[in-house]
Amino acid sequence: MADRSAAERNDTHGTPDASLLAPADNRLWRTAGRIASPIAIIALWQIASLSGLLSPRILAAPTEIAITAGRLIASGELVTGLVVSFLRVSAGFSIAVVIGIALALTSGLSRLGEAIIDPPIQMLKAMPFLGLLPLFILWFGIGEAPKIGLVAFGAIFPIYLTLHGGIRSIDKKLIETSQVLELGTIGIIRHIVIPGALPSLLVGIRYGLSVAWLSLVVGEQINASSGIGYIITYARDFLQTDVIVVCLLVYAIMGLLTDGLVRGIEAYALRWRPQVIA
Repeated sequence: MADRSAAERNDTHGTPDASLLAPADNRLWRTAGRIASPIAIIALWQIASLSGLLSPRILAAPTEIAITAGRLIASGELVTGLVVSFLRVSAGFSIAVVIGIALALTSGLSRLGEAIIDPPIQMLKAMPFLGLLPLFILWFGIGEAPKIGLVAFGAIFPIYLTLHGGIRSIDKKLIETSQVLELGTIGIIRHIVIPGALPSLLVGIRYGLSVAWLSLVVGEQINASSGIGYIITYARDFLQTDVIVVCLLVYAIMGLLTDGLVRGIEAYALRWRPQVIA
């Protein structure tokens, strides 16, 4: 008993329990590990560039890329191109959201709608949609329409597929209960379908945004006179690998920012779910 009391006193007045420190330590080590590997890659990249093992024509050094980024920002060229690219993605993705949701609701809520809409969607989904750019140019010319159309076409499928799956996974008993309560079609969609399928829709929107930026990368490099893709095309002709890498990093950052925005909306809209709150 005395030994036990002494041990309890030591626990009380001595060092804190290791189990209380373990989660914080684990997070610290995980964060350090995730940061260490990118830093090591950049360091090796810089060393290879300085030693001459990596030619600037193949890939510019990180320091040169940072200097080029500052120059492009100071001149306003990068900011102007970013605004143009963002507007293209916004326009094309907005079209994709409207069409994708409308098709998913029609197909998910009606057997007849599913029989009419789902087979063509599944066929088009299997096509390499980036290969449709030449047709889009023939149909819509060389202006903004083919670029926006390519973004919209590529982003429709993840939105449609995830929302359609979310609608089909809703408990049928909820639908039957709403019919007993005579909510009507609009009431069922508002109170049952939308809350039940919202998690799936948000996943589709996140995936659709990544496809939208991928589509824009391709679309802007053909017959473009502005935007980030135009800067890449111009830099390619003059072997400016530093400019190309800067523009690719801008695409990646914009993709991460838009994905983070949807994550924030998801956390707010689905805050009633324990897994989102945690």
